Amino acid sequence: DWDIDYYYNLFIKDIGRNPTNVECFDLSQSNSEHSRHWFFRGKLIIDGEEMPHNLIEMIKQPLNLNKGNSAIAFRDNSSAIRGYDIRTIIPENPMRPSPFKKQSLNYNLIFTAETHNFPSGVAPFPGAETGTGGRIRDVQATGRGGIVIAGTAAYCVGNLLIPGYELPWEDRSFIYPANLASPLEIEIQASNGASDYGNKFGEPVIQGFTRSFGMRLPDKERIEWIKPIMFTAGIGQMDSRHTEKGEPETGMLVVKIGGPAYRIGIGGGAASSMIQGENIAELDFNAVQRGDAEMEQKLNRVLRACIEIGIKNPIISIHDQGAGGNCNVVKEIIYPAGAKIEVRNIQLGDATLSVLEIWGAEYQEQNALLIKSEEIGLFKQMCAREKVPYAVIGQITGDGYVILHDEIDGSTPVNLSLKKVLGDMPQKTFHLNRIPQTLSKLKIDFTVKDALERVLRLLSVGSKRFLTNKVDRSVTGLIARQQCAGPLQLTVSDVAVIAQSHFGLTGAAISIGEQPIKGLLNPASMSRMCVGEALTNIVWAKISALEDVKCSGNWMWAAKLHGEGARLYDAAVAVSDIMTKLGIAIDGGKDSLSMAAQVRDSSGNTETVKAPGTLVISAYASCPDITKVITPDIKKPGESRLLYIDLGNRKNRLGGTALAQVFNQIGNEAPDVDDPKLLKRAFNAVQELIEKDMVLSGHDRSDGGLIITLLEMAFAGNCGMDVELGVRSSELGVNNVAIASLFSEELGLVMEYLPDNENEIMSILEKSSVPYQVIGRTLQEKRIKITLKTHNSELITLLDEDMISLRGIWEETSYQLEKIQINPECAEEERKNNLDRKGPDYILNFEPARTPAALLERAVKPKVAVIREEGSNSDREMSSAFYQAGFEVWDVTMTDLLENNITLADFRGIAFVGGFSYADVLDSAKGWAGVIRFNKKVREEFNDFYNRQDTFSLGVCNGCQLMALLGWIPRQGIDDKKQPRFIHNISGRFESRFSTVKILKSNSVLLKGMEGSVLGIWVAHGEGRAHFPDEDILSEVEEKSMAPIRYVDDNNEVTTRYPFNPNGSSRGIAALSSPDGRHLAVMPHPERTFLKWQWSWMPEEWRENLAVSPWLKIFQNAREWCGE
Repeated sequence: DWDIDYYYNLFIKDIGRNPTNVECFDLSQSNSEHSRHWFFRGKLIIDGEEMPHNLIEMIKQPLNLNKGNSAIAFRDNSSAIRGYDIRTIIPENPMRPSPFKKQSLNYNLIFTAETHNFPSGVAPFPGAETGTGGRIRDVQATGRGGIVIAGTAAYCVGNLLIPGYELPWEDRSFIYPANLASPLEIEIQASNGASDYGNKFGEPVIQGFTRSFGMRLPDKERIEWIKPIMFTAGIGQMDSRHTEKGEPETGMLVVKIGGPAYRIGIGGGAASSMIQGENIAELDFNAVQRGDAEMEQKLNRVLRACIEIGIKNPIISIHDQGAGGNCNVVKEIIYPAGAKIEVRNIQLGDATLSVLEIWGAEYQEQNALLIKSEEIGLFKQMCAREKVPYAVIGQITGDGYVILHDEIDGSTPVNLSLKKVLGDMPQKTFHLNRIPQTLSKLKIDFTVKDALERVLRLLSVGSKRFLTNKVDRSVTGLIARQQCAGPLQLTVSDVAVIAQSHFGLTGAAISIGEQPIKGLLNPASMSRMCVGEALTNIVWAKISALEDVKCSGNWMWAAKLHGEGARLYDAAVAVSDIMTKLGIAIDGGKDSLSMAAQVRDSSGNTETVKAPGTLVISAYASCPDITKVITPDIKKPGESRLLYIDLGNRKNRLGGTALAQVFNQIGNEAPDVDDPKLLKRAFNAVQELIEKDMVLSGHDRSDGGLIITLLEMAFAGNCGMDVELGVRSSELGVNNVAIASLFSEELGLVMEYLPDNENEIMSILEKSSVPYQVIGRTLQEKRIKITLKTHNSELITLLDEDMISLRGIWEETSYQLEKIQINPECAEEERKNNLDRKGPDYILNFEPARTPAALLERAVKPKVAVIREEGSNSDREMSSAFYQAGFEVWDVTMTDLLENNITLADFRGIAFVGGFSYADVLDSAKGWAGVIRFNKKVREEFNDFYNRQDTFSLGVCNGCQLMALLGWIPRQGIDDKKQPRFIHNISGRFESRFSTVKILKSNSVLLKGMEGSVLGIWVAHGEGRAHFPDEDILSEVEEKSMAPIRYVDDNNEVTTRYPFNPNGSSRGIAALSSPDGRHLAVMPHPERTFLKWQWSWMPEEWRENLAVSPWLKIFQNAREWCGE
C-alpha cells in the first residue's frame, strides 16, 4: 500500500502523467526490498514503542566508534580495509603483448558477501553459479575497480532425506513444495553451480559451511530451510589510489561491458523479496539468472588491465549489474547527475526482446562504467585484446533525470527524476510484535557413545569432503590456507588465508561465524555466538591486531512474519553491543528478509514454513606474515600435550546444539558470550603464543562441542589422544555432566604444544587472566581415550574407541552425498582407501635453492611467453614462477598472435597455462587447439618454435591437454586417431586435490636433478585422465621414459587407485615429455606449488629447513638449460 500511494502521488500529483509500463516495472524491481533494504532502513515500532535506532544505524555504531583501518564501509559494492605496500609483477602495457615488470604498490584489502537464496531454491545450479558471479562482480566494482582473489561458499537446506541413509532426526513425513527443488538436490546442485562457476572463472573457494535442519518445535511450528541459503563471499584487493569512485560529470560516457542481453532474470528483484509460493511458479523460474563464467573471466581481464595502468585507469566509476538489471545499475552509476540512455545501444543476444525486457532483464556478466570520452579509445583496445563486448549506451547530462530513449520510434519509455525514485525517498514504518516462546528443557536419556555416533553424522559437523573435492582451492597461487589440512587433507581448517602477491608474505585472513539454530532459542545469544565463533576461527592466523578485524554481517530472516522482525531487532542490538565491547566492527553486508516458503499438503491446506533466522559474520583482517597460521591437525603425536581454554566459564549450555538437533530437540538455554572481555584477552594471548611459535596446532570449540574439537584434531593428525576432563560437581549425574562437558558448544579453544614451552605458555595465559586446563596428551596409537575426573577424584571412562572407526563415521554422510554426485565406484574406492591411510611419504633427492640475486637482476634474461586464450586462468602464478627463476616473462594472448602483434621467434620458452579455454566446450582445450591448427600462419609459427633446437615448452593442466591435441607430446607425427589425449576424470567430475607424485628418470630438461623425488602438488581439473587409443604408443612412452611424473599412493607406488590417482590415468601418468626432453606437458600444477606456503601440507622438518619449494626447480632448470 505504501508503494502504491507513493508512486500514485509521484506520477499523478508531481509529474502529472501516467507511468509507462517500463517505468512501472523499473520501480517494482529497483525499489524492491531486495534492492533498497527498506526494512533495515525503516522506522521500527515494537509492541507500540518506537525503537531509538533503525537496524542500519545500530549495526554502524561499532564502526563509528572504531573506524581504525577502514577504507570503505557501507557505501560501495564491497568494503575495504588498509592493506600493505607490496611487490608484484604487472604487464608493462596491458593493451599489447609485453613483459612483466616488478612494481611497488599499496593495495587495500576488499571483502564482500551476499546470498542468492530464491534463485538457488528454484533452480539450484544456475541460481548458485550466478550468485557466485554476482558476488565476484561486487569485488570488481569496488572503488574504481577491484582485483578478485578468492571466495567462500555456504549452503543451508532442509532435511536431506538421502535415499537408503536414514538419519533418525529427519522427519520423513514432512511435505515439500513442488515449485522448489528438494533440500538434497539443492545441497548437491547449488554447490555444483557455485563450484563450476569458480572453477571456470579462476576464483578458488577456500572456506565455507553447510547445514541441514528441519524440525517441529515444541509449539508445533515447523522450522526448516525449505527456502535455502546460498551464501557466497569474496576477498580481493585494490590499488589504494582507486579507493574512491569518481563523481559523474556532464559529458562522461555510460558504458556497459560484458555479455549481451537475453530474456533471463526477468523480475528477480521483486521475486526475491517474496515468500516462496506467493508468486506464480513460471515467473519464479523466469526470474532466475543464468551464468557464463567465461564471459565474466574475460570481463575481469579488461577491468584488471584498467586497474594495472595505475593512475591512468580510465574507469571513473563502476557498478555491477544484478537485481533489477539496467533499471538498477544504470540509475546507481549516473546518480545524482542523470543521463540520457539509448536503449538500442544495449547489445542484444536476442533481437526479440521488448524495451521492458532490455531495461529490466538481469542478464549476467555485465558491469556499468563511467569513462571520459577521451579515454574510450584506450578502453576499446583493451576490450578487443580480451574479446569482450562493450557498448556506449549513454551520456551524463547533469539534469538529474534518467531518460531512456528508443531511437526506433522516438519514444521515451523512462523519464524520471533520480532524486524522487532513488535519492530522497521517505522512510517506511514497520509495526512489529514480540511473541512468547514455548521451550522445553533438553532431555538427556542417551550415553556419550550414542550421542557421538549421531553427532558425527550431522551435516554441519561431519566431513565436507563432498564439497571440497570438486572446487578449485589453489588457482591464483595466492592461497596460503584453505579448507583442508594435515597429511590426509581433511576439511577441518578454521581460517582461510590469502597472500597479496607471490613476492611477499603479507595477506589477509578470513573466517566465518554462524549459529542459526541457537537463534531459535535466543536471537541475541546467537548474534554474540556468531561473533565469538568468527573470532575463535580467525585467531589461528596471526593478524595485525584484533581491533583491525572488520566483518560483513549477512542477515537471512523471515522478518515480516509475525514475531520475526522483533527477533531480528534483538539480534542486531546484541551484535552491535558485543562488537563495541570487543573493539571490532561490521563494515558491510546484505539482508534477505523473505526467508519462508509455503507448503501445501494433499488436502490443500497451506503452511508457511520459516527458515531459521540466520546471521553470518564473515571476519577479515590483514596478516603481516601469512606463514604464521595454525592448523588443527596434531603435529607431534606422542610428544605433545593438549591445553583447553574454556571461554564459557564452565556453563556448558546445550540449547540449539548439534547434540540437541540429532535427538530432535532444541532445548531451552543457548550457549552465549557472557564475558566479551575474556574473549578479547584470550584472543590476544593466543596471538602472542602464535607470534612466539609456541602453538603446534589449534582448533576452536563449535558445532558438536569439545569432543568434536578433539576428534577433528586427531582425525587430521592421523593419531590418537588421551584426555582427562575435570569437573567441579557431579550433582546432576555423571552422564549428564559428561554430556554437557563434551557436547556443549560454548566458545573455547584447544591447543597442542610441546612440554618444553609449557611454563611460558602458562605464564602468558595467566598474565592475561585467561583460564586454562592441561587436559591430556597426544598418542601415536590411533585410539581416542577420554576420561572424566569427578569432584572426588574418581576417574570414569567416557570413551575408549578406535580413532579410525570414529573418523569413518565422521566421513559417512559426506560419502553418502559423494556417491550421489560422482561415479559411485570412485566414492566407494575413496572410502576404502582413506579408511586407514598412513599419509604421504615425501622424498627429496636434491637441495632446493633460491635463485641467485645476480640472475634475477640481470639486464638481459631468456624470454618466455606465457600464452593464454579466452578462459585461461592460471597465467599470473605461471608468470611469477618463471620470473622468480630468472626469466623475462611476457604476457601473450592468442589474439596477439592471430593479429601479428608479436612473433614467437624471439622466445626461448613458451608456457601454455591452465584454465577452461572456451569453457571446455567440445572437451578440454579443443577450441584452443582448433585456433592454432586451423590457422595456417599461427600453426606454422608454433611448429617452427617446436622444432627449433634452442626452445622449450611447458603446458600445465589445460595447457597440457592442448599440447596433446597439438601432437606436441609424446612426439610429433602420430595420427590423430592414435594420439594420446586427456579425457574426463573417471570420477565424472572436476577434481581438486593435493596429490602425491613421483618424478621418474627421464631426459626432460625441466625435471633434471629431480629424479626419485616424491612430492605433493596441487591438482585441479575435470579432464586429466591420460588416454592412449593405441597400446603401442603407451608402450613406446614407457620404454623411452616419456611419462616422467606419476601419481603414487602412500607407499610411493605408482597407482591407478582413486583418489591417489585423481583421474584414473593409465599407469598413473601425470605428465608426458617429448623424446628430446624439451617439451613437457603436466596435468598437476607446479606453478601453484612453487612457494612453500602454497603447499596445503608439508612435513614440519621441510617447512622449517627448506629454503624454497622443491617445485621452483622446474622453472630454474628451464632457465639453466637456456644458459647452457
